[in-house]
Amino acid sequence: MTVTLADVAARARVSPATVSRVLNGNYPVAASTRERVLRAVDDLDYVLNGPASSLAAATSDLVGILVNDIADPFFGIMAGAAQTQIGGPGDGSGRAGGEKLAVICNTGGSPERELTYLTLLQRQRAAAVVLTGGAVEYPDHQAAMAAKLAKMADAGTRIVFCGRPPLPEGDALVAALAFDNRGGGRRLTEHLIALGHRRIGYVAGPPERTTTRHRLEGHREALRAAGLDAEAGDAERLTVHGPYDRRSGYEATLDILRRDPAVTAVVAANDTVALGACAAVRDQGLRIPQDISVAGFDDLPFSVDAVPALTTVRLPLFEAGARAGRLAMGKENPPPGGIATIAAELMIRGSTAPPRVG
Repeated sequence: MTVTLADVAARARVSPATVSRVLNGNYPVAASTRERVLRAVDDLDYVLNGPASSLAAATSDLVGILVNDIADPFFGIMAGAAQTQIGGPGDGSGRAGGEKLAVICNTGGSPERELTYLTLLQRQRAAAVVLTGGAVEYPDHQAAMAAKLAKMADAGTRIVFCGRPPLPEGDALVAALAFDNRGGGRRLTEHLIALGHRRIGYVAGPPERTTTRHRLEGHREALRAAGLDAEAGDAERLTVHGPYDRRSGYEATLDILRRDPAVTAVVAANDTVALGACAAVRDQGLRIPQDISVAGFDDLPFSVDAVPALTTVRLPLFEAGARAGRLAMGKENPPPGGIATIAAELMIRGSTAPPRVG
């Protein structure tokens, strides 16, 4: 049954006019009253009619693109590519010709903010939503996401995941484009093992993220296959978790080197983290790759310009983002079963070499 403005007013114990004032933000309302109204809106999952131009249609001209951090090239590249398919140039007349208005929603990695943005997009009857990057694996959050996305899909919103696997439950997606993070992580560590490295440190991302888990699983698979999980001085002891940023890479690498000065290689959760790892290695008076090899992940644009150039795993971020945009716009048919695994490619450069002997 459709929830009405009157239902919200009754739940919040205010007049419908007060609910309207709170939602429109065009009239001062007491903070306690505003909080009561917003709580009722959330409890009832009330959806606004949205702008007048969308009232006659099931959805509006709005498309939301959710990212963890737009300043991170990993997300910026995907979001920019998606936007080329969502709000691309028209016929040169200045008139809209089927394009949509793409809005970037920066969650800061917060599960709560991710749900808040989805609620706001739901209220605006968004035509589509593209969610980029790894997902938080808290069970309560996953259940809330599945419920929210199902309601949006039922209302006509097209849901596309880009760079993240589908939820354990829920079939609201048009498509999930998932990177082969596990395979990429495995091949990267296999490369280091083939060079002769036996003690390999690992700077991982936040433990609750799917991307972190899958890349770390690939690393551990390679160690086990080579019989190095025990020889590596306990893989857990040589793994340090932290944010996907340069500072984390720096501090975690110093920690790893303190734990085991015999480490000859460090694998970083992504290229930004790898830059921090490189700085930490140099600040210890060590050379890359003569004393310690360093590897990253993603093949962000700056990785080839690092000195030495960074060995990494290339993910086709622009291509994946553009495909997600086409799927969101209905320009491309979904993959079979709605799920596509996007291959990762090992890029061997100067930051890795055989360990020094003696």
